[in-house]
Amino acid sequence: MARRKRVTYRPNRAGSVLGGVMGCLFVLIGLLVVIPTSLQAGGFGLIFGVIWTIFAAIIAGTNFYHAFGKTYIGPEIHIEEEDGVGEDSPASASVKDRLEELEGLRESGLITPQEYEQKRQDILRDL
Repeated sequence: MARRKRVTYRPNRAGSVLGGVMGCLFVLIGLLVVIPTSLQAGGFGLIFGVIWTIFAAIIAGTNFYHAFGKTYIGPEIHIEEEDGVGEDSPASASVKDRLEELEGLRESGLITPQEYEQKRQDILRDL
């Protein structure tokens, strides 16, 4: 059975700064182009301009927080180890336990005598 490992990461600072600068650029576009242009159109255009600017500010703020925030850690990633050694894994069991389990499988008829002998040799080879 594979074990799970908990890993956290902090996004790349340069990428976060670039995202923050781009967010600020879009805030300026919103304030200097989108909102004034949408004022002439009125109605939905003004709502679009305000929403554009708010989202751009959120993007800029989030990216700068990722780059410079001291308490920000980042999202969690779970990584499964394929060759992990847990309490129930065969690798952690003693050779004696593994051979006894193999013998039980053979006696139960779950494996053939040929499979038993082959696996027994594998276990002994690991010594």
